[in-house]
Amino acid sequence: MMEVLDRWVSRAAECFIFCLFILFQSTFAQEGFLSIACCAGGNYTEQVTNITWVSDSQRFPDTISYCQKISKPVVNQTGYNVSRIFNIPKGKICYSLPTTKGEDYLIRGTFLTGLTGSSFWVSVGVNEIGLVSSSQDLEIEGILRATKNYTDFCLVEKEGAPYISKLALRPLWDLEYLQEFPNSVLRLVKRINLGGSGADISFPDDKSDRIWEPISSLQPTNQIVSGPDINISNYQATVKVPLQVLQTALTDPNRLEISLRDLDTQYYEYLVFLYFLELNKTVEPGQRVFGIYLNGERRKPTFDIQGNGSNYNEVVFNVSAHGFVNVTLIKASGSVFGPLFNAYEIFQVHPWSQDTSSGDAEVILKVKDELLVHNRQNNLLQRWSGDPCLPIPWDGIFCGKFQGSTVITKVDLSSRNLGGPLPSNVTKLTHLNILNLSSNVFTGEIPSFPPSSMLKEVDLRNNDITGMLPGSFALLQNLEILYLGCNPRFVKVPPPGFNISKLNIDPQGCTIEGQRSLKRGIIIGSVACGSLLLTIVLGIVFVYFYKQKLMPRGRFNRKGIKGYPMTKNIIFSLPSVDDVAIKSISIETFTLEYIEAATQKYSTMIGEGGFGSVYRGTLPDGQEVAVKVRSATSTQGTREFENELNLLSAIRHENLVPLLGYCCEADQEILVYPFMSNGSLQDRLYGEASKRKILDWPTRLSIALGAARGK
Repeated sequence: MMEVLDRWVSRAAECFIFCLFILFQSTFAQEGFLSIACCAGGNYTEQVTNITWVSDSQRFPDTISYCQKISKPVVNQTGYNVSRIFNIPKGKICYSLPTTKGEDYLIRGTFLTGLTGSSFWVSVGVNEIGLVSSSQDLEIEGILRATKNYTDFCLVEKEGAPYISKLALRPLWDLEYLQEFPNSVLRLVKRINLGGSGADISFPDDKSDRIWEPISSLQPTNQIVSGPDINISNYQATVKVPLQVLQTALTDPNRLEISLRDLDTQYYEYLVFLYFLELNKTVEPGQRVFGIYLNGERRKPTFDIQGNGSNYNEVVFNVSAHGFVNVTLIKASGSVFGPLFNAYEIFQVHPWSQDTSSGDAEVILKVKDELLVHNRQNNLLQRWSGDPCLPIPWDGIFCGKFQGSTVITKVDLSSRNLGGPLPSNVTKLTHLNILNLSSNVFTGEIPSFPPSSMLKEVDLRNNDITGMLPGSFALLQNLEILYLGCNPRFVKVPPPGFNISKLNIDPQGCTIEGQRSLKRGIIIGSVACGSLLLTIVLGIVFVYFYKQKLMPRGRFNRKGIKGYPMTKNIIFSLPSVDDVAIKSISIETFTLEYIEAATQKYSTMIGEGGFGSVYRGTLPDGQEVAVKVRSATSTQGTREFENELNLLSAIRHENLVPLLGYCCEADQEILVYPFMSNGSLQDRLYGEASKRKILDWPTRLSIALGAARGK
C-alpha cells in the first residue's frame, strides 16, 4: 500500500514539475513578445497559448477612432471579433512598436472585415507591403530587421476607413530569413504544413509564433506520411521549423506540384523556402532523388534529402515573378522513391526605403510634443503618427529631397485652432522654407532662427503674439515674405540691421487691413453688380432676337451645356525642394519623375502655345491629364509662372478647367490640367473641331449666357 502511495506521489510530483516547466517555458518564450488586442476592455491571457494580450484603449482618443464588433467575420481563427476603426479623412495612423536596432522581427496585423467599401495600405516603417480590402478577413505579416529602437506599423488611407483587430510583434531570435535580402521587408505569401490536418501550428510549438497552415493534399495521387518518432539528426538549420510541422509530409510516386495563383500582377522578387525531413527510416541515401523546378526552370536537377549526411534538408530560392509561383518536384531517373515534401514558406521581397532624415523626424516630434501641451484634444496632432513624410506626409507637413534624403521643407498649420506658445523647436528644421502658423491663437514671443536657416516665408498673422521681432531675422539671407498682421500686442519695431525694403511685408494691424478689404469689397461689389445688370439686358435682347429670327430652326435648350466637373485633388508624390517661392498655393505638387512617368517621357504632344508644349498623360487612377511644359524660349519668366500659379490655384469654377497641380524642379516649370477630350472652347468655335462638327445656335447661346452669368 505504501509503495503504491509513494508511486502516486512520485507521479503527481512529476506532473506538477512538468506543468511548471510548461508554464515557465511559455512565459520565458514570450520574452520580447508584444501582443495588442484592439479595443479590448482590458489585458487578458489566452488559455491555449498563454500569450498575454494588451489593450490599445489608451493609445487613441475617441475623436479619431471607434470600436465595432464584427458579428460574422468571413474567416475568424483568432477567437477575437472586434475591430478598431479610424476616422482619418486622409493620411495614415500608426502603432509605434519597441524594437532593438539590428534585431530581426516578425510583425503581423489581423484585419477582420466589418465595413463595406474600405481599402487601405499597410506599411512597415515607410514600406507599403500590402493592401487590405473589406471584402475579406486578412492577416498581413512581414519580417524585418529593425533600423532603430522602434518600428512603425501603419494603416495608410486609400478609400473608406482603415481598421485593425490585432497586432503582434515577435522576435525571431536565431531564425535567419534575411541573409540574402538584409535591407528588405519580407511580406509572407504562404506558410504551409504539408500533410498536416486539424488546427494551425503556432506558439508554443513554434517559439516565434509563426502560424503554419495545414494542407492534406495537392493532387489526387498524393499520400500523407508521418513520423511522430522521427527527429532531426546531424543538421544545423538556418530557419528552424517546428518538429511537429516536419513530422508530416506529402509524397507521390512521381510528381508533387505547388501552384500559387492570384499574386501581384507586377513583378516582385520572391523568396521560396522548402523544408524536407525523411520520415521513412528504411530509405537510404540515394534512394529518394528528385528534381526541383521553379516556374518551369530547373533549379536542382538531382536533390537528395539525405545527401548532406542528415535526414533533414532545406533549400532557398529567389525568383522574379508576377501573377503566380509554381514549385514542382519530379522523381529523378533511377530513384527508388518519389518526392517527399514537408513544408514551405514563400515571401514577397520589398526593398527597405529610407526614412525621413532622422534629424528632421526627431525635431518635428518635439514640435508635436510642444503643441500637445496646450492642444491635447486637437485631432490634427492626434493623427500625426509614424514617419512625418513617408509614404505620405502628415497633414500640414510638406517634404522634399536634399542630397538624397527626405527633409521637411514646409510647415503649414494655418487655421488649425492651435494655442499656447509658438513651438520653439521649429527653428531646428534646417531645410524649412515656409512656415505658416497664421489664424490660430498662439501667444508669446517669436523664437529666434539661426543664421543658417533656409526660411523664405513666415506667416504669423491673426494670432496673439507679443514682444518684438528677434534680431536673428536680420541675418536670414533667404527671407522674402514676412506676414505679422493682426497681432495687436506685437511691438512693431524692427530689429537693428533689418532690411525691410527687400521683403514683402503686410500691414501689422487689423484696422488698416480691414479698411482696405472693405474698400476692395465695395469696389468689387459695385463693378460686379453693374456688370451683371448689363449682362441681363444684353441677354434679354439676345434671347428676344433669337426667338423672332431663329425659332423655326429648333427649340432652345434651356439647360445649356454642362461644364467641367470639379476634380478632387489627390496627393501623388512628395513636394520637391526648389528655388521658387510659391506663395500659399492650395494645389498639390508633383515630382518631375512622376510627371515623366505619367506622360511616358513626353511621348504624346497634343499642342503648343506661348507657354510651351502640351503633352497627354495618364495618372495611376486612370484620369487623363494635359501637361503644359514651359519651353526654354517662352517669354514667361519665373515670377509670371508664380503669379499664374497663385491665380489659377485660387479659382474654382464649373466652366473653367481646374488646375490639378504643378511641378517646379530641375529648372522645369510644369502645369497639370484635366485632359479635355473635346478640345477647348476656342477650338470648338474656330479651330479644327469646328470643321468636324458645327455648334448649333442653342448651344452657342447657352455658352454665351453661361459665360455672361459667370456660371
